Amino acid sequence: MSQKYNVNQTLISSMLSWVSDGEIAIPEIQRPFVWNSTKVRDLMDSLYQGYPIGYIIIWKNPDVRLKDGTLSSGKKILIDGQQRITALRAAVSGESVINKEYREVKINIAFHPVLEKFETLTPAIKSDPSWIPNISEIMRGNNNYFEAVNHYCEANPDTDRKTVESTIMSLIDIKNKQVGYIELDANLDIETVTEIFIRINSKGVVLSQADFAMSKIASYDKDTNFGVNLRKCIDYFCHLAKNPQDFKTIDENDKEFKTTDYFSKISWLKDENDDLYDPDYSDVLRVSFTKEFERGKLSDLVGLLSGRNFEARTFEEDIMDQSFQRLSNSVQDFVKKTHFQRFLMIIKSSGFISKNLITSRNALNFAYIVYLKLRDLGMHDSLIEKYTQKWFVMSILTGRYSSSPESQFDSDIKDIARDGIEKTLGEIEASFLADNYWSVTLVNALEKSNINSPYLNVFFATQAKANNRGFLSNDITVASMISHRGDVHHLFPKEYLKSNHLGKNEYNQVANFVYAQSDINIKIGKKSPAEYMTEVYAQCNGGELKHGGIISLDDLKLNLYEHSIPEEFATMSVNDYKGFLEQRRILMAQKIKGYYKSLG
Repeated sequence: MSQKYNVNQTLISSMLSWVSDGEIAIPEIQRPFVWNSTKVRDLMDSLYQGYPIGYIIIWKNPDVRLKDGTLSSGKKILIDGQQRITALRAAVSGESVINKEYREVKINIAFHPVLEKFETLTPAIKSDPSWIPNISEIMRGNNNYFEAVNHYCEANPDTDRKTVESTIMSLIDIKNKQVGYIELDANLDIETVTEIFIRINSKGVVLSQADFAMSKIASYDKDTNFGVNLRKCIDYFCHLAKNPQDFKTIDENDKEFKTTDYFSKISWLKDENDDLYDPDYSDVLRVSFTKEFERGKLSDLVGLLSGRNFEARTFEEDIMDQSFQRLSNSVQDFVKKTHFQRFLMIIKSSGFISKNLITSRNALNFAYIVYLKLRDLGMHDSLIEKYTQKWFVMSILTGRYSSSPESQFDSDIKDIARDGIEKTLGEIEASFLADNYWSVTLVNALEKSNINSPYLNVFFATQAKANNRGFLSNDITVASMISHRGDVHHLFPKEYLKSNHLGKNEYNQVANFVYAQSDINIKIGKKSPAEYMTEVYAQCNGGELKHGGIISLDDLKLNLYEHSIPEEFATMSVNDYKGFLEQRRILMAQKIKGYYKSLG
């Protein structure tokens, strides 16, 4: 087997110079620095003491054939060691970092030459002359060695000069300490690089293919900061989708990005508070790439961004440039306000009004791919809505992306591109959602004791879309309770079943769950359905209101129908529980079937 990497050592000063000169691209440089100042202090102390700080891992981009036939040497990308390098740039070079609030801050590390101790700078340390308040002032050469020694000894006349000379020299000498780095071969595929990374990284951190793609994006500098700004667009969009309050900070601190079209495309997020779909950078890349390139494997995106010609097995400048431009265009489609908000409206109008109902992020991702792809194809809005909704719900009902999602993405987008959405969806429905699915497969899938069951969530979405009321509610809807984090309760009360010696897996059956107002649930207490439904029937015949506000028998019948509850429920006790579950599963499956058929 051939060697897949080279192990080298270099001076810390050389490593920092390579980063400053652009020989090594640091993909994380514009992302929040997650280390606190204490970890930076500890890193400097380790270097001062001569302790190892771990290997830096670099992956070289392939050499790319230019239009004139010559080869351009690929840039090196830092794939592990970003935090350590950023910490060194902050402490040694005095460079600012971006904190978690996207504010540019300085990390000042103080040094005590007599105690040979490092600390994070505090007001007390700053006012104490026995401390050098900021080591970067000495280490980057703003004050030379002799000036630093003289200044310290003047401020601390009782200190032994030779001790100060020795320790300040040791401090400066940190820049000349060796740091090991592993350079991975440019021809390695992502799977091999990932395996090497896992074996080397003692913390068990796993790099995703999206991480590699983001690294490639950050390293592209064909046009001024093209790759950096594309990466910022993706990062900022994902951050602002969750934290719109941080828009002002980004606006004030990133002047260069503010001048780009990307900034204007994501500025609408400052007023956005919808959390139904808060994508991370992996989601943005996966959707944008799959839609635009009609491929589902992010390893292919990494190859294309490297200029890979899959047929000739070469790396070409034209392919790299075109791939970056196409990805940029597709990312802008993803983040565009009208596209994103219209997609969310389509998903919500299908009944999925809360992120708590969505158990599959990949189902949501591919539904957005469908939406954007059909827009590109110029399909009518009503058909886009229909197919987006049906594909999304189909994906959840079939667990389509629960295993090997990349391969399924790849297969689905190719089928849609080749055969069209109508034929592709029709064939899936014929194979997976035929009559046997609704009468057997789905009924069996509802035989679970899991409140987070995707099938139960589809049932609740069905109720939300139909504007059904909560169990025994006169006017409060299921949709309202979902939106306001209402409670899911047991039709056969939990305590009632427990008192009859039924276990958790039995009383927490999916078919025993229902959205109900807490006050109704509290009044029902530990009563059997036969007991509390007798009181409900009494109030529908002019008796005292005890459970909810329904006072009409017809209205009560309708309410039970809305929740797929068999009419015999009103006379049931613990001995009827098993039969009740069987009946309700069938009714729930029928309701979901009618819902799915009605979409679009």
